[in-house]
Amino acid sequence: MNKGTIAILGSGETAPGMVKVHRELLGSISDVHAIALEAPFGFQENVPQLTEKIVDYFQKSLHVAIEPSTFTSFERASELERESFRQLVRSANYVFAGPGSPSYAMRQWGPVGLAGELRHVLDLGGVVCFSSAAALTLGAFTAPIYEIYKVGEPPCWIPGLNVLETAGLNCAVIPHFDNAEGGNHDTRFCYLGETRLLLLESQLDAGIGTLGVDEHTAAIIDIEADIITVMGKSNAYWRIGGNQRTLENGTTTALSEIRNAAAPPKEHVPIVEVKPSSPEQLGEVVASGGPDSLSALAQLVAMATTGGTDFIDPTIIVEGVLDARKKAREAGQYQLADDLRNALVASGIEVKDTPAGATWSLTS
Repeated sequence: MNKGTIAILGSGETAPGMVKVHRELLGSISDVHAIALEAPFGFQENVPQLTEKIVDYFQKSLHVAIEPSTFTSFERASELERESFRQLVRSANYVFAGPGSPSYAMRQWGPVGLAGELRHVLDLGGVVCFSSAAALTLGAFTAPIYEIYKVGEPPCWIPGLNVLETAGLNCAVIPHFDNAEGGNHDTRFCYLGETRLLLLESQLDAGIGTLGVDEHTAAIIDIEADIITVMGKSNAYWRIGGNQRTLENGTTTALSEIRNAAAPPKEHVPIVEVKPSSPEQLGEVVASGGPDSLSALAQLVAMATTGGTDFIDPTIIVEGVLDARKKAREAGQYQLADDLRNALVASGIEVKDTPAGATWSLTS
């Protein structure tokens, strides 16, 4: 039995330009049993309408009947419904999932064991075709896009389905790679922007890559042939160790070339705890700008708020920190600016941003 195919669609899963992609994928299997997973958008109020759109697309554009899974919540489902969902996936040979929330999808799919069922589909030569939000879940790690982009959560990873491990790829997936909806601000890389993408990638261990796929583009991984083919409007990308390789539209690349693009090991930077010192000594550490400067700064500001023998007038210190924070923001160094503000807050300094600039006061 030949191994199956993983198709990653950057977006436009039901767009006219993706008809050719779906047809080729469907043409690779006989006696098609297609199902659509609703969990990525299962939290929305218009689930029936979104499902109907997918069903109509497959019926009218592809002449294929696709069966909705109806599984949208692990908590609300009975154990019987969970088992029925697992069996439905195992019986399918074309599994499709698309837009919604990757983090919500993982909260439903993780505990129900979807990863194992998808691997079963692939073992029997089936197709797993995930687009947009669902595509983010295919890797070892998943970026919770909504929480980062809309809510302001710090960039972080959550566990993914890691289905791409079946193709020997240890990576995260980022669809909407060339998104330009932001206009005057960076929404590439699935609305993360370059700054947050780089921060996320810095959290990955050496040897873990990022597979990016542009909008209206498909990266098709043939597990048996050990190749990746790019179709559609634009390109896909393999990023690892600070390097990026473009997988151009219309090309086929051996997966061995990607796997062998080993990343240089990350340099281990030990965390050094700054022990209590005099204000003068701490001031020298802060002035050095080294890796311990932020910790020293926090201790120095703490001294300014505690009183006693170590009490110092905080005004000069706090004003200096706020000035450094302002310059960091002007230079686009938003993480540094946040670190400086957090150091003040943690040390008992309340900071308020006003149209006229930042103000501060000691908290009680």
